[in-house]
Amino acid sequence: MVSTKPYLVRAIYEWCADQGFTPYLAARVDGATRVPPGYAKDGQIVLNVGSDATNKLEMDNDVVSFQARFNGSVQSILIPMANVLAIYARENGQGMAFEADPDADEAFADVENDVEVRDGAAEDVPDNDRPPPRGGHLKVIK
Repeated sequence: MVSTKPYLVRAIYEWCADQGFTPYLAARVDGATRVPPGYAKDGQIVLNVGSDATNKLEMDNDVVSFQARFNGSVQSILIPMANVLAIYARENGQGMAFEADPDADEAFADVENDVEVRDGAAEDVPDNDRPPPRGGHLKVIK
């Protein structure tokens, strides 16, 4: 049976877009996660996944993938759905948190994504642009 997690991630993403909010995705970084080196902190990364920040964003049942710019360089991002920790609106912090699957395999480590990047793709998300942590408003889903 397919987890409800990918459906909830897509729903929160669409809600953010409909409300004019910027969707941020928090993820655990491990061997199956492809992000630019040096951007993860304490084994996690927070990324702007809004339409203005990404190119060729795909959220399927197994993986979130897109291309974005980090310090002017185009990078392919690949996050197994099992590693998604939260998706929320930058402007108000509303969204949903999830437990990471500790048994996530490394099946996505060698996936390649050859997609052109359009101008205006994402820049990295500096710490001072992240919303302040808020307690208790995100629900943990297993």
